Amino acid sequence: MEKIALITDSTSGVPQEYVDKYNIRILRLKVIYKDREYVDGVDITPEEVYARLDKELPTTSMPSVQEVEDLFEELIKEGYTHAVMLAISSGLSGTINSFRIAAEHYQDKINAFVFDSKIISMAVGLSVIEVGKAIEDGKSFEEICTLIPKLREKTMLYFTVDTLEYLIKGGRIGKVSGSIGQLLNLKPIIIMDDEGKYTTFTKVRGTKQMISKLIQLGIDRLEQAKCKIVIMTGTMQEEAQVLKDAFLNHPNTISADIGTITPVVGIHSGPRLLALVIMEA
Repeated sequence: MEKIALITDSTSGVPQEYVDKYNIRILRLKVIYKDREYVDGVDITPEEVYARLDKELPTTSMPSVQEVEDLFEELIKEGYTHAVMLAISSGLSGTINSFRIAAEHYQDKINAFVFDSKIISMAVGLSVIEVGKAIEDGKSFEEICTLIPKLREKTMLYFTVDTLEYLIKGGRIGKVSGSIGQLLNLKPIIIMDDEGKYTTFTKVRGTKQMISKLIQLGIDRLEQAKCKIVIMTGTMQEEAQVLKDAFLNHPNTISADIGTITPVVGIHSGPRLLALVIMEA
C-alpha cells in the first residue's frame, strides 16, 4: 500500500495550519549573516530580517543534499513508500538540485516525484496545499504526479516591488534598467519566464498605478474563471489589504488571503513587495 509524503521548501510560505493538517515536511533554506546563520522561518522572523536590512544584507543558502537524505531516512522509518517534492523555481535557487540528487540516491528505497515549479512563494504553496488534499482524499501517487503540472498551468504570479534596490543588489535584474527605473519611479510588474526567472511583464509609474495594475490583472483572471487568490507581502500590509478588498466580493473569488513572504524571499526582493498569486479552480 502506498504511503505518500509531501515535501516542499520554506520559501513556499505554506501557512502552519496546512503544514499541520497535511503533515507537510519543510526543508528550510538558511539566512546567513557575518556572525551567525539562521534557519528560514524558524529562529528568525521576517520582521527581524527586514529591520536589519539597512545595517546588513545577508546571504542565503539552500538545503543540503544531506539534509534531504536525512529526511528520506525519517520517512522510510515512518513507512513512507513515495514522496512528492515541490520546490522553488530552479531559475532562482539550486534547492531542487538537492531534492533531485537525494531522490536519485534513494530511488531504490522511496519513489520520489520532484517537480520544478518554475515559480515562487505561495504560487508553489497553493499547489502544495492541493496535493495535501489529494493525498488525504486517497489519490494514488500516479494520479498526484499527473495532477501537479495541471495545477501549475492554472497558477499565475504577478509581483512588484516599491524599490528596485534589493533586486539590483541581488543581481536579479539588469543594473542599467534598474538604475533607470529608480530614477523614473517606474514600478515593474514581474512574472516568471519559461526558465523560471524573473521577467518584466509591464511597467507603471508610482505606487498607486502599481496597485491599480495588480487589481486589473486579478479582475481579468476572475472574469474568466473561479479563482483562489493570495496576496503576499513583506511590510506593505495596508496595500495588501486594498488588493484583498478589491477581489473579496467578486462572484468568482473562491478565497482571498494575505500572507507574509519568508525572510529568504524578502532578502532578495526587499520587504516592500506585493505579490498576487492566482490559481484557477
